[in-house]
Amino acid sequence: MSVIARTTSQDPAFPRPEGQDRYTISEVASWTGLSAHTLRWYERIGLMPHVDRSHTGQRRFTNRDLRWLTFVGKLRLTGMPVASMVRYAELVREGDHTFAERRELLETTRRDVLSRIAELQDTLAVLDIKISHYGEA
Repeated sequence: MSVIARTTSQDPAFPRPEGQDRYTISEVASWTGLSAHTLRWYERIGLMPHVDRSHTGQRRFTNRDLRWLTFVGKLRLTGMPVASMVRYAELVREGDHTFAERRELLETTRRDVLSRIAELQDTLAVLDIKISHYGEA
């Protein structure tokens, strides 16, 4: 089972249960907060796995796709470059033999996030000092 298909205790509540989870692009846009244009772009650049289509060619997303988009949203929040996210998606599609490279991408991103957190904590300390100073005035 791929990383995309796994569920975790952190999975968001999906609008529909498995088996009844066929969403249009506008429903996914509403649920994720992403625009339909962004969802099509994600698919075009290879960030989205293959999205099923209806007999009329309309995209049909599943809960698996929503899980993936939730994960991609978390990667975006980390500041991971789009090219790295696309590379990660490619590695997932290539299979389990890419675990080491995927892990390295995530570990690099984690180090970057920790560094940014430290910078923000330092910035917060400066703000607290200034706020305290104005509180005493």
